[in-house]
Parts: sequence; C-alpha cells; structure tokens
Amino acid sequence: MAVKIDKKIKGYSVVTPEDKAKDAAKAEAVAREVAEAELRAPDPELANVIQMHERIERPEILIGSTYKIKSPLFEHALYVTINDIVLNAGSEHEHRRPFEIFINSKNMDHFQWIVALTRIMSAVFRKGGDVTFLVDEMKAVFDPKGGYFKAGGVYMPSLVAELGSIVEDHLKSIGLMHDPEMSDAQRALIAEKRAAYAQLSSKKKADVGNDLFPEPKVADAPREEDLEVTGDGGVSFPPSASMCHKCSAKAIVIMDGCATCLNCGYSKCG
Repeated sequence: MAVKIDKKIKGYSVVTPEDKAKDAAKAEAVAREVAEAELRAPDPELANVIQMHERIERPEILIGSTYKIKSPLFEHALYVTINDIVLNAGSEHEHRRPFEIFINSKNMDHFQWIVALTRIMSAVFRKGGDVTFLVDEMKAVFDPKGGYFKAGGVYMPSLVAELGSIVEDHLKSIGLMHDPEMSDAQRALIAEKRAAYAQLSSKKKADVGNDLFPEPKVADAPREEDLEVTGDGGVSFPPSASMCHKCSAKAIVIMDGCATCLNCGYSKCG
C-alpha cells in the first residue's frame, strides 16, 4: 500500500521482529498493571465487611460447643470448649470464626502443656486467615507409647491427635471445612462388599452341623468399640475386624483371601 509523505524526512529505522515482540511485551505489561490496579481498588460493598484479625476485641458473650474426650490414657475425661465469634452479624456476610479454646479436667497431671497448647491455639484463631492447618499438624502427632482406639473403633495415634480431630469436627460444623463427597461408584462398591461379606457370614452360620465349618462365635450385640462413628449411619463391623490404615476404622476383613475395608472400600488386592 502506497503512503504519501508530505513532511520532510529527518531519519528512519527498520522495524525488526524483535522490536515488534518488545512492543507487544510492553503493551501486555501495561495492561497487566492496569488490571492489578483495578483489583487493588477498594470495593465499596466490601469496604465495611469485617474479617477476623488479632485487633478484634473479645465480646462479652461468645457462642461455642463443648466436646468430651474419654481416653484410656486418663482416669478422668477431658472437656474441650471452643468458643466462636460472629462477624458481620445480620448481614449477608455473616460468618462464625473460632476465637478461643479451653480444656478442663479433674486430671491435673498435664495441666502445664494443656494450658500452653490452648493459649497458642487461641492466638492462632484470633490471628485470622486459614486456621485449618492446625488440624493436619495436630493429627500428625504420634505418641511414642502407641495410640489407642476411641469409642467407635477409630484409631487415634495420640491425645493431641484426638484434639485435632475435635477441632476438625468443630470447623466442619461452622462451615470452615467440608468432608470430601464420596462418589456414587465408591458407595456402590462399599455396598457390594458389605453384601458379599454378609452373604459369606450367613453361609458359615448355616454350616453349623459340619465339623469342618464350626459355628463362629458371634456377639449378641455389637460392642461399642465396633460401631463405626464416622458418619456411615452407625454400621457395626465384626469384632474380629482389623484397622484400616486409610480411614482408621476397625473394618478390615478377609474376603476371598484379600483384606477388604467395609467402611471405605479399600482393598489390598486393588
């Protein structure tokens, strides 16, 4: 295309592909800075929304929940109280956040570390931000003397881990954490495994007169420690079941020569 030059030429240069790339990079950088500036601009609707931070003063009244820990490590139970603060009450941005935690018991053997732990946790709560990391940190603490099974047959590696489990349950109740939803295929697999195990158990009971298959000793009612309490409708598992390393429930049974979990569907054979 011809271009008419109606002014005096004072100089010239040849535009190379590298020059075009540099100009495009500069234009992209300017556009990115403009977009970031728009994001940093305060939103009038969110300007008055209060977020959790350490400068928020404690109200006179807090709402909370108290949880009981009955561990075989102690003669007396532990009572864990977690109090929450309600931010932006009455608005569409209303939400609860943990504010403080207390642990009380008649057992005073571990009073010092319990007080220290609760004060540190309360300080983390008041700091704001994502406090869910406390759950993973506490549940990863193992007792060198070995853990224990709490009521329901769920293994707890330590008392601190059970405290972490309680914090997890509380954060789920106020909406800060959510359980991963089980897929329909996984639910169908678990139902199939339970049905197969129930059929196998019924067959063994029917062979009472056969000396090769003596009647197994079955409890009249499931023991408290054999009841699953992880949200599966109170399903009872056999007393002879062993612990599953995936879901920490005593629900591993031997089916067709393979270790299978009746709670989460895990199978050692794949």
